[in-house]
Order: sequence, then structure tokens, then C-alpha cells
Amino acid sequence: MSQSASDTETATTQNVVINIRAKKGQRDLIDQAASALGKNRSDFMLETACREAETVLLDRCVFPVDEATWERFNALLDAPVRDLPQLRKLLSTQAPWER
Repeated sequence: MSQSASDTETATTQNVVINIRAKKGQRDLIDQAASALGKNRSDFMLETACREAETVLLDRCVFPVDEATWERFNALLDAPVRDLPQLRKLLSTQAPWER
């Protein structure tokens, strides 16, 4: 039995429930971050999980490049490190969740 176009559309747009267990401290951290962005916990968690899922999948992509591009890329990697005071400050600042 085949599905009609409207049945298929309904199936792909239908909401599903995702349950997760967390420790109180984890939940509180998530709530604090969600509040900082003006979001509720569910929206924050779903957006964050989807963004991370995309990152994981994109990290597994292969980007073929020609020899000239590869050489330029390696030259950039081998170049001396530039002193960036703002980056140094950022990297030495304690994260809010570590306070």
C-alpha cells in the first residue's frame, strides 16, 4: 500500500517526543544558558543538539583539493604564529561553567 503525498508530508512534519535524563546540575546549566538566549529548555536543547549533530556529520566530510590549494593550505599551517592579544585574553578567561 503506498502513501499519498499528503500522508507523506504529515509523516515528515509530525512532532515526536525525545526523553532524556540529566543530573540536576546539568539541567540547571542548560536552563541558565537557555534563559540567557531567551529560549525555553526544549528549544535550546533541540537547537543545540541539531547544531552539534550537523558539526559531527560535517567533520566526516572529505574536501578534495588540487595540489596548488593543498600547498597553500600547508603553507598557512606552517606560517609563524601571530600574536593576537584578544585571542590570548579569550583563551585565558575562565569559562562561566567552571566558576
